[in-house]
Amino acid sequence: MTRVVVYYADSCHLCERARGQLARLGQEHDFELREVDIGGDDELEARYREWLPVVEIDGERAFVYYLDEAAFLRRLGAQSRA
Repeated sequence: MTRVVVYYADSCHLCERARGQLARLGQEHDFELREVDIGGDDELEARYREWLPVVEIDGERAFVYYLDEAAFLRRLGAQSRA
């Protein structure tokens, strides 16, 4: 199963949008979603803050700032065939 991780921070409107998109897409498509709040973690803050939200697919950074749903679904399809 494809693993999707979204790194986000509270009060980030782009993050809220991406998390909502992923939640909705998760109802229609098969992938494991993990949400990681970077708040309070200095290492995660340093790594992700300027790019939020960050969406990784199977450990590879796939999207920053916004989630392109069509591209996301293409990536899911490619991952499921691999």
